[in-house]
Amino acid sequence: MEFTLLPEKKEHETIIVLDFGSQYTQLIARRVREAGVYCEILPFNAPAELICSKKPAGLILSGGPASVFAGLPSEMDVWMSHGDHVTVAPPGFTITAQTPDALNAFEDLSKRIYGLQFHPEVAHTPLGSQVLRNFLMRVCGCSGNWSPLAVIKEQVEQIQELVGGQEKVICGISGGVDSSVAAAIVNRALGKRQVCIFINNGLLREGEFELVSSLLKQSMKLNLLAVRAESLFLKALKGVIDPELKRKAIGRTFIEIFEQKARELGDVRFLVQGTLYPDVIESVSVRGPSAVIKSHHNVGGLPENMNLRLIEPLRELFKDEVRLIGSELGVPDKILKRHPFPGPGLAVRVIGEVTEENVSLLQAADMIIDEELRLADLYNSVWQAFPVLLPISTVGVMG
Repeated sequence: MEFTLLPEKKEHETIIVLDFGSQYTQLIARRVREAGVYCEILPFNAPAELICSKKPAGLILSGGPASVFAGLPSEMDVWMSHGDHVTVAPPGFTITAQTPDALNAFEDLSKRIYGLQFHPEVAHTPLGSQVLRNFLMRVCGCSGNWSPLAVIKEQVEQIQELVGGQEKVICGISGGVDSSVAAAIVNRALGKRQVCIFINNGLLREGEFELVSSLLKQSMKLNLLAVRAESLFLKALKGVIDPELKRKAIGRTFIEIFEQKARELGDVRFLVQGTLYPDVIESVSVRGPSAVIKSHHNVGGLPENMNLRLIEPLRELFKDEVRLIGSELGVPDKILKRHPFPGPGLAVRVIGEVTEENVSLLQAADMIIDEELRLADLYNSVWQAFPVLLPISTVGVMG
């Protein structure tokens, strides 16, 4: 199974964050991008050849308790960041800021290395954004002209080159933000050669299959194939209790349907997915020494022997960047502003076995919450609110 298929053609300035296990690594990357500079995260032990191939303007070491400084490519701007307790400056370094009880910053101008022991990426740090911009613009010489919107042109060109002028692709679309924006990008690149497959897995919100089908066809003008497969997913989930196993069962069933439809459409070799950067981080520990959080049904939950090759135009983007791109591509607000919904659907909000009765009960509860939030004019100010079905019966006890 292949994941990153699109060829690298990034001409913009790049900052690399080397992850030593800090919980702030993703936040640093987001703040760098917000400053107008493209940023990627790599594990601390990434080969020097890989780092140099990306031609970074600078490196940020996102430190953890076991951080080390060794084996970095020469002639690069490096900012060592938090995690290591320092009481004296390393040999050759000059202290530039110090509190009575701890060292906050040090530098070695000859090696162009700068160290901080505070968090400029955190919103409440005074002048934190200015410290970060100084590093990016004044030290690394970046112009700050990158925007998530640049991804649209990049990805359109790469997809056209990868797929060629004749082949069709299929897109697994859920009606959520991620898959809809991915479909919009590929639609701009390939038009009707992209067939979007929207599968009713029986785990959607109440009435969602009909609503989303209409939005995708009429508002986004996508070439849509709507498939009802509720019984297949319920069968795959029968007796499954563990959330991780639920995700994997759902991922396998999705792929089986996609592969079947691909055969019916002819010689289709590519599957488009709305995988985001955090999906990858949480599913597989490839960016650093962090532990796996969970397998997303479209990342860690995919079968190893899958016959389709993946196109993932949003794989290196965060959710807020995806929403910005979606707005530029004309994705309707009814999709862009929807609350997040898990790819495996209500299966992961049913604690215990997933049955048709449990799903129906949860759908009814979810609809009530949605209606009440909208009646109170709170829907757009609350990031996410949802019910969970617990396998627990409670009773009142006197005394």
